[in-house]
Amino acid sequence: MKVLKFGGTSVGSAKNINKVISILENYSKSDSIICTVSAVGGITDKLLLAGKYAQNKDKQFKDVLESIEETHFNIVNELIPNNNDAVMAFVGSRLDELKSLLEGIFLINELSPKTSDKLVSFGELLSSYIIAETMKSRDLSADRKNSQDLIVTNSNFTKAEVDFAITNKNIQDYFAAVVQRITIIPGFVSKSALGEITTLGRGGSDFTAAIVAAALKVDQLEIWTDVSGMYTTNPKQVKQAYPIKEISYQEAMELSHFGAKVLYPPTVQPVLDLNIPIHIKNTMAPEESGTIISNNEEKTNAPVKGISNIDDIALITLQGSGMVGIPGFSKRLFETLSQEKINIILITQASSEHSICIGIDEKDVEMAKASIDTVFENEIALNKIDPLITESGLSIIALVGDNMKNHQGISGKMFSTLGRNNINIRAIAQGASEKNISAVISKKDVKKALNTLHEQFFEIKTKQLNVFITGVGNVGQKLVEQIKQQNKYLKENLKINIRVAGLSNSRKMIFNESGLDLSNWQEQLEKGQTASLQGFFENARDLNLRNSIFVDVTANYDVANLYAQYLRESIGVVACNKIACSSDFENYKLLKRLSLKYNAPYLFETNVGAGLPIIDTLNNLIASGDKVKSIHAVLSGSLNFVFNNFDDTTKFYDIVKQAGAEGYTEPDPRIDLSGVDVARKILILARESGMQLNLEDIENTPFLSQAGVDSDSVDDFYQTLIADEAHYQALFASAKANKSQLKYVATLNNGKASVGLQEIPEGHPFYNLKGSDNIVMFYTERYPEQPMIIKGAGAGADVTASGLFADIIRIGNN
Repeated sequence: MKVLKFGGTSVGSAKNINKVISILENYSKSDSIICTVSAVGGITDKLLLAGKYAQNKDKQFKDVLESIEETHFNIVNELIPNNNDAVMAFVGSRLDELKSLLEGIFLINELSPKTSDKLVSFGELLSSYIIAETMKSRDLSADRKNSQDLIVTNSNFTKAEVDFAITNKNIQDYFAAVVQRITIIPGFVSKSALGEITTLGRGGSDFTAAIVAAALKVDQLEIWTDVSGMYTTNPKQVKQAYPIKEISYQEAMELSHFGAKVLYPPTVQPVLDLNIPIHIKNTMAPEESGTIISNNEEKTNAPVKGISNIDDIALITLQGSGMVGIPGFSKRLFETLSQEKINIILITQASSEHSICIGIDEKDVEMAKASIDTVFENEIALNKIDPLITESGLSIIALVGDNMKNHQGISGKMFSTLGRNNINIRAIAQGASEKNISAVISKKDVKKALNTLHEQFFEIKTKQLNVFITGVGNVGQKLVEQIKQQNKYLKENLKINIRVAGLSNSRKMIFNESGLDLSNWQEQLEKGQTASLQGFFENARDLNLRNSIFVDVTANYDVANLYAQYLRESIGVVACNKIACSSDFENYKLLKRLSLKYNAPYLFETNVGAGLPIIDTLNNLIASGDKVKSIHAVLSGSLNFVFNNFDDTTKFYDIVKQAGAEGYTEPDPRIDLSGVDVARKILILARESGMQLNLEDIENTPFLSQAGVDSDSVDDFYQTLIADEAHYQALFASAKANKSQLKYVATLNNGKASVGLQEIPEGHPFYNLKGSDNIVMFYTERYPEQPMIIKGAGAGADVTASGLFADIIRIGNN
């Protein structure tokens, strides 16, 4: 004999009831079946709502009643389309009784617990009758037995206590004589020894099934619901969550207490006492294996079985120096809460005895504060203890697992994982059994916490990065293409999963917390919302995704000014925008401090050499104890391109135009040709070397004509290049006469930095620098004579994008 229970969602529609009947028919081929059913999904809530309206003399109860009637009649017509007069008549008569009851409540303006039990019992009584009659109409060997004739309770209405001696005998006697293969019984409902209608309280249908299973000592109790078992964590919050195949009673109860709604532990006590396994199955996917809950001693090596959470928590803290060493404070605190019927969810107390911290339901916090302040009024007045401190807007997250006690470092791994994502922990509780480690955090961080912990404890060590990119012009497009192209490789080889969660250009922006589809992101962006720099930041902040990274692919001052906001929200920053790192020294240091304080990486490799690892190499030298003596570098790919292509057979204007068209210069070429861009780069290297310099400290010797320097616009600037061609030809002629090449050089030496155009003689490492290549020579204590040289392409969309990509990967590998 098998005992199955189907919940409200499973019998929530004619379509789902047909699935239930199919499951029962299949089972009945090999065994006798007892099936406990809940009310049709949502009906119990509607019954309670109708009762509340009626009690308050609100005629809206009639509208709710009409909805209840419509739901049941529609289900009957769908399940038994022909010859259903008798069934419709029975359902109609029960609904008439319900109507009379509600009208009575309306007239006397009262809804007692006894009447409430009678009211809500209609749900299960109707659903069980309809399902049984449907099966009969299909010539299945089925019948209905009213569980009110079997389960006997006391008269504690709304949560009646079962008389197991009488109940067990009733169940055993009845099922010893049944002839039908399938017996449908209503869950939740019962009767007192006096014959009064009672109900079994929260999770009553599970309780009914457990009572029957225990009375008959069946091999297993199956609870069918709308999910495929108990999950590693909430699948609505964590898409990677998956069903747990086997779990112990204790683990299941811990997870259920902390928010896993599949099971309400008190209701399965009868089967737990007899070690009868519980199998959680999915009505919508009966072929899936589900979860088996048992006391099977075979344990997996996995220390953590699940992660759960409870929302809407408040912390109350009783503290004061007068508590130390004085017995009785805890007793008085707990008694006060008990008298107010306030449930304590979490307790933590330091060994100093200076404070006691308790987690309760947020709705109870005002009552708790008022009552505790009253009880401790005298001690508060004497300044022995402080008035009760309360904090709301919190949640509890919990790691659960029987085997955690056998593994060192679980709590450390949990807290460090949360800390890396700047999830602040307000309180911690862990019992000596080590089956549960609980932490109180802000409610807004729950999704990030669950995803972060699930990634740490349940997934193949693949680190998910959520990237928000501002500036999808030439370089930005290349970056998106590279991420799309390399995604599979990164997952398989580096265990990094990069999701682009937000994109923006100057007009539009789009977001998707699950990751944008990169196959048609341009079309998505065109249909996006109006772009806003502050709005982009607020979306990234509010999504609150783990390992979030903001990527700035602009040259915009306003974007750079937002870096501090991103870092304070623990959102890493990757930038090719040089403005922030070359801004006032105090701002540069502030961003560095924020990066450390909020554990948010701040990387800007492309500030200096596009895709070349210049900053990374410099940082590694310094971190290993080396000291920089001087730096000599050609740091402008655009200027190197210009002077490598300019000679006495070309026009300077034409070469600058070509550099812009090929993406080597900024849209405003004055940024490159004025030397400001190179000055910023050497400033950044100086700062990364430990020097406190500002941009005005960099000596910048311009090579542009005075008219070019003074030009008011890009168009005016281009006109000066045409007008002053002789000036630029003279620069080339001088270099040619000296058998030299023109190179724009940045130098850092003895704490001083300069940039300017130089004539480089043959034999110098800079002489044969071709195209848009950059070169940097580091002279250090370890490289005093022969410098460390980094050389390669220093401009262009592809290499700049690859530099940004490399910084993102560095974060993923950290």
